[in-house]
Amino acid sequence: MSSAPAKSLADKAAEYGLKPDEYALIVTRLNREPNDVELGVFSVMWSEHCSYKSSRKHLSKFPTTGPRVICGPGENAGVIDIGDGQACIFKMESHNHPSYIEPYQGAATGVGGIMRDVFTMGARPIALLNALRFGDPSHPKTKRLVSGVVSGIGGYGNCVGVPTVAGETNFHCGYDGNILVNAMCVGLADADKIFYSAAPAAGLAVVYFGSKTGRDGIHGATMASQEFDDASDEKRPTVQVGDPFAEKLLIEATLELMASGAVAAIQDMGAAGLTSSSVEMAGKGQVGIELDLDMVPQREEGMSAYEMMLSESQERMLAVLKPGREHDGHAIFEKWGLDAAVIGWTTDTGHIVLKHKGEIVCDIPLAPLAEDAPLYDRPWVAPTLQPRLTPDDVPAPEDWKAAILTLMSAPDMASKRWLWEQYDRHVMADTLEDSATGADAGIVRVHGGRKALAMTSDVTPRYVQNDPYEGGKQAVAEAWRNLTAVGADPIAITDNLNFGNPERPEIMGQIVRAIDGMAEACRVLDFPVVSGNVSLYNETNGAAIPPTPTVGGVGILPDYARRADFASMQAGDVLVLVGATSGELGASMYLREVLGREDGAPPPVDLALERRTGDMIRALILSGDLRTVHDLSDGGLVAAAAEMALASNVGLALNVQGDIPDHAAFFGEDQARYLVALSHDALEALDAAAEAAGVAYAIVGQAGGDEVSLSGASGFITAVDLEDLRSRHEGWLPGFMGE
Repeated sequence: MSSAPAKSLADKAAEYGLKPDEYALIVTRLNREPNDVELGVFSVMWSEHCSYKSSRKHLSKFPTTGPRVICGPGENAGVIDIGDGQACIFKMESHNHPSYIEPYQGAATGVGGIMRDVFTMGARPIALLNALRFGDPSHPKTKRLVSGVVSGIGGYGNCVGVPTVAGETNFHCGYDGNILVNAMCVGLADADKIFYSAAPAAGLAVVYFGSKTGRDGIHGATMASQEFDDASDEKRPTVQVGDPFAEKLLIEATLELMASGAVAAIQDMGAAGLTSSSVEMAGKGQVGIELDLDMVPQREEGMSAYEMMLSESQERMLAVLKPGREHDGHAIFEKWGLDAAVIGWTTDTGHIVLKHKGEIVCDIPLAPLAEDAPLYDRPWVAPTLQPRLTPDDVPAPEDWKAAILTLMSAPDMASKRWLWEQYDRHVMADTLEDSATGADAGIVRVHGGRKALAMTSDVTPRYVQNDPYEGGKQAVAEAWRNLTAVGADPIAITDNLNFGNPERPEIMGQIVRAIDGMAEACRVLDFPVVSGNVSLYNETNGAAIPPTPTVGGVGILPDYARRADFASMQAGDVLVLVGATSGELGASMYLREVLGREDGAPPPVDLALERRTGDMIRALILSGDLRTVHDLSDGGLVAAAAEMALASNVGLALNVQGDIPDHAAFFGEDQARYLVALSHDALEALDAAAEAAGVAYAIVGQAGGDEVSLSGASGFITAVDLEDLRSRHEGWLPGFMGE
């Protein structure tokens, strides 16, 4: 019986995600064929996940500097100065493919990985956020995926002891075959004690510490850079396995090691594991690195060099220590019960050299792996745009009460309480506001003063689908507005650009135009991008996800006593709609959930108006004149008012008079708008501020009673009992999950 013929290296390269021309380029760079280990190293470093080869050209459009930016893109996470000698370090990353294949471990290790990106730079993690997208609730896999992902996020974050304070969870059939799990972490550090990954010189010890290396997660970065097909479940071995208790020990050991002064450079082992961490440390420092893989702590017997270099086992770090400080490191690792070993040295060769069982199994110049990785200017076509809809193009609801209840109990609009109650939102005792308590952003107190950090994650995929440029602008503006609505000064963003296959010109067109819109919004709003992640090839059998460029925003409150939420409305308060309404119903929640349509251009974003309006709102919060503020987004005025009433447990009566049809006034999703509740005495301050800023506003109702009632140009429209509304709003998700 004859055995199957051995695969050629070119065949293996294709299996590992390398194109024929990329393999040919490797042969040219090395002036020889690579061996199996070298091919594995190239395949992960040149993967889309690690090299950004399809997006780097366009990512350069983002503004990345500003008066508060200490470190922008290029390191493990972004760093901003928050005053008083303190820095905020944050980043968002995806774990989409692993979470679809193995939802619990995929989501859990996404949380663990993003925390390592933050504490590897010297910050103690203080908050977690997530942005989740699942398929249609009727899809047979959706319930299992929701259950696994939520359990994974809670199981890991709760055990490590970092609060999950904000996020978003959406459902759409476009994610049936490829869910999105985007995780964000925010940390605090001393501004003069930031740690970087570049090895500073040759001749320094390279120390591995953390958990042992196993065979889990091999080729995870490659898998994350490929489309799914019907056999995607077979990729389960490429998903990492997390241990939150090991992560907690790793955090404490890493921060203690940094405080000891022994660290010259440090890098976590994330995507592509030991390969990427060693290549990045040596490459950024313009030195070489030599590793003896026999010294790597191993969880399994008989591991090959290939397996060790490509494993993505979790809770592992790589550090370059200062001369003579190896003993200090050993004492700290022993104290925290971590595996640790000196596994190599930095060199002056400019190569990565790997030894295993006394033989050299890899010798590659570092430049081709990093700076010289392929860079593509992929062809793209301008997206087909949806036509603008006028209010007359969209019919009013036949039954207003039914429409409101349908809207507020729709999967995207319904309460996510069932989900949030599985996350520890108040561990560390510094959480002042979170997404479950009625605020547009999570707020975490900063020790040593009165300031606090606000954070949010936002994007409206249906807007980006119908017009990537306006949708990209809106994603940034929405994050800026949510921070403003709690009284925070927006400082910087991280992002997670989730798209389909960039080799398809129509998908590349979505990517290019969404980045163009985001970049413009960042410039006008002085909201630089300091870190981020690109997740491409999110599609199954050729069907791409809706374009989902998630934005994670961070802002500063100078005094957390002067903050706003939308749960503080009191009976007798006046309701004021700040911002003008023209009745934008294209790509709206009303259109989709009530009328079953997804057409129409999204609302245009006037960035100058966005800034004027937001600056005015923030000033009124800081002066103490505003305490109850909610930005308008999905569902328009009706949704914002209903959410405010439910969070405050106070009814309200809306009375909107104007020149547009009632359904456009109540359900339109015009941008740059806020609903505020304030006392009659504070109206004068709002009026003066609005006149000075050139911002329109209208008194639209009053708080009180036990129902949400609507009146418009046509007179009284409907009233919904607050408890009926609460029952529908809070009942959908537990009902869906069978609890």
